[in-house]
Amino acid sequence: MARKVPLRKCILTNEMYPKKELLRIVVNKEDEIFVDPTGKKNGRGSYVVKDLEKVEAARGKKVLERKFGKSGEELGPIYDEIIRLIYREDIPKR
Repeated sequence: MARKVPLRKCILTNEMYPKKELLRIVVNKEDEIFVDPTGKKNGRGSYVVKDLEKVEAARGKKVLERKFGKSGEELGPIYDEIIRLIYREDIPKR
């Protein structure tokens, strides 16, 4: 019997993806926002697809700024971290 694949909705595209294809962004009780590559940190989680084009398009449309009610200066490092993690995963493992 096939195992059920957990799906999550990407906040950039509003599409459902397997959880493994997404990065988790967490807002904790101190109202800090950070990227959680492990998917296990405490806080309210939102998911972003690991697709550079969609992340760059979302940055232009200020999707995270609207979602979290923060300024672009606060969320600029979040976009950078998402992009850095996407590039890191594209490198073949030896």
